Order: sequence, then structure tokens, then C-alpha cells
Amino acid sequence: MSSNPDTPAPKPNGKTAMIIGAGPAGLMAAERLAGSGHAVTIYEGMPSAGRKFLMAGKSGLNITHAEDLETFLSRYGTSRARLEPHLRKFGPTEIRDWCAGLGIETFVGSSGRVFPTAMKASPLLRAWLRRLDGLGCKIHYRHYWTGWDETENAVFKTPDGEVTAKADITVLALGGGSWKRLGSDGKWMEILKSAGIRCNPFKPANCGFDVAWTDHLIDKCAGSPVKAVTLTVATKSGPQTVRGEFVISRTGIEGSAVYAISAALRDQWLETGDATVTLDLTPDRDLADVTARLAKPRGKNSLGNHLRKTLGLDATKTALIFETTPRETLNDPAKLASAIKALPLKITKPRPIDEAISTAGGVAWEELDENFQLKNRPGTYCLGEMVDWEAPTGGYLLTACLMLNTTYEGNLI
Repeated sequence: MSSNPDTPAPKPNGKTAMIIGAGPAGLMAAERLAGSGHAVTIYEGMPSAGRKFLMAGKSGLNITHAEDLETFLSRYGTSRARLEPHLRKFGPTEIRDWCAGLGIETFVGSSGRVFPTAMKASPLLRAWLRRLDGLGCKIHYRHYWTGWDETENAVFKTPDGEVTAKADITVLALGGGSWKRLGSDGKWMEILKSAGIRCNPFKPANCGFDVAWTDHLIDKCAGSPVKAVTLTVATKSGPQTVRGEFVISRTGIEGSAVYAISAALRDQWLETGDATVTLDLTPDRDLADVTARLAKPRGKNSLGNHLRKTLGLDATKTALIFETTPRETLNDPAKLASAIKALPLKITKPRPIDEAISTAGGVAWEELDENFQLKNRPGTYCLGEMVDWEAPTGGYLLTACLMLNTTYEGNLI
């Protein structure tokens, strides 16, 4: 791939390509196809490109992850087998090289996450769109795809009325089902289902969860982080545990550690209508140590002060203990120690899907060949969050969206 964002258009190959959706997956598909000589036209329903991409970059664009490749591939769970061949061709290293080719330097943060040095998405998007312009790509905004007509033309709703288009290759990159205001409304699913394409229902991924907090806890702790904890969820294959931090919201819990176990917690809730996450508030101390410290005489100290002095628990962790623990347990050091090491937090439901960072569900793998081409619509491809896969936050989502377009018409682009 060229190291110059102003790469001139290659020699035309006489073929046309239509990209529907101007998010990361669609823009990368446009770059690959235009780079191979296709005449590329991009159709985007919103007034501008990459709106969710830009929103993700507001807090620092986490574009990929620098951990070893085997660990990286494991993050894709049951979809690893389908994604791995493509991730090995265009994975974290290639993405950093691609960014550098656009004039965007990157760095590895302390957690292994990779960010642009400028910590923003907008410079990268501007350079990317400039490259696409140089490759001859045309972009039509406010062109909202509504399906195909009886002659298999793509149909778009525009401010000036309905328009149709056709191309040798069609790439659908319409996003998942969250953040409707940024363009990912998921309405394409009904269009594909009516065309006989199996789609699995959307589910929230990397989402928060509701907890029935008391008003007292909401008033005292809403917006407060809970740091240095482990969260454990029971699954059919055994307990899943992550370490990190999360935030108490007015409605429940959210934040990086919650997102990391959200798939397991969501699936438990969907299967049983009930879900519990177990917190260890002192992961660096074993049960015996916690018990011994709590057994020390507390004198005139309140229990809150005793917890702070003996275990270093802050006001938020202490409030969580009082919120979820029976009085008889609070008055028994051994029982209290067990609660602190395994504090059950009952979940009432996931947050609404439109609030989720991403979604599971979408076009079923069985509908796609190994290159993401629809089996019953040769020449039409589905990329990015449209496909039924999920991954945690940390650069994994964006990496897979950028790599899900390495092959068209059986030829590596």
C-alpha cells in the first residue's frame, strides 16, 4: 500500500464498485478496490463520512492493539476461525504501517492499546478521504440505501428524490444496530431478510447494565469509579474474570471492565432472565489476610473508617458493601471478609442497544463465503459490524472492520 496519502489513481480495469456506507469498513473497501483499478462510488446516508469513527476518537482513537498476535486473535472468540486468515494478512502491524502511510504516527499506550500521536480521529479521516479522492473515488452523501428494485439496482433515498445505481461489485458496510444518530440504525437487516438472507438478531455488545440501586447510593456514588477490582461472571465453560475498573452510573454499571465481561453477562441474562457479576474489592489480598485485618479491634471507629484503615477501601467501595450486604454480615468479620472477596451484584438488564458501543448479531456466517461475499448474491459483500461477530474494546473492533475486505472476485487486493 502506498506511503503517500495523495496517491494518484491507478490505471482503470474497466470494472465498477459501489460501496454503501462510509464508515471504516466501507472506506477501506473503497481504498482497496480503487487501488486495484475499479471505478469506485461511495454512498453514505449521513451528511458526512465516518461519524461513529469520529465519535470514537473524541476520547482518543484506539485504532488497534499491540499485544502478541495469538492473544490478539483469541479476542474474537467463536468468530476467530473466520476472521483469522484476514487478520493475519492485515492486522495490527499493517494497520500501524497504513496509518504512517497517511502521515499519522501512532504510539503504544501503557495497556498495549495503539493510538494516533494526536489522539484524534479527524486528522486520519481527512488524510484518508484525501487519498480516496486521489484514487478517483466519488462520494455521494445523504444517499440512504433502501434496498434493491426489481432489476437489482440499488435504490437510494435522497433529498432530491429516489435514485438507483448498479455496479460490478457491491459492498454493504452499513454498520451494526447502535448509535442510530451517527448512521448505524440497523434497518438494513429487514431488507436482507426479505431477500432471503439469514440475519441473527442484534444484541448489545460492550455495554453497561442496569442495577436496582437505592436512591442513597445514586446520590452518593453516581459517576464514581470503582478501581482495582476483579469482576467474575459464571459461564457454561467456567468463570470468566477480568481485572480493571468500572463506573457506577445512575442506572447501574458501565466502563472498561464491565465492557470486557459484557458478552458473558448479557448472554447469562438472555438465557435465564437473571444475571450476577461477582466483585472482588481487594484482589491483591487473599481471604485470610482480609479476615485477619477485619478482626482487629476497631474501637470507636465507624465500620467505614475501619474498612478504610485496615483494607484501604475508599468511600465508593464501602458504599457498595453497605448497598449489597445484610446487616448480620456487616457485624461478622469473617462473613464480611467473604463478602468483600465475592460481592454479588445482581443485574436487572443490559442497557438499551442504541447505547452500546457495538452490537453482536447481523448477517449470519453461513450466508457468506470465506471472502464475505453473499452466497446467494454473487458480487455483493457484507463487511464490518453488519456481520455477526463481536470483540471487546481495545482496538479489536476497528481492526476487524479495517481488515474485513482483503479479497474481491477471488483475487487478493
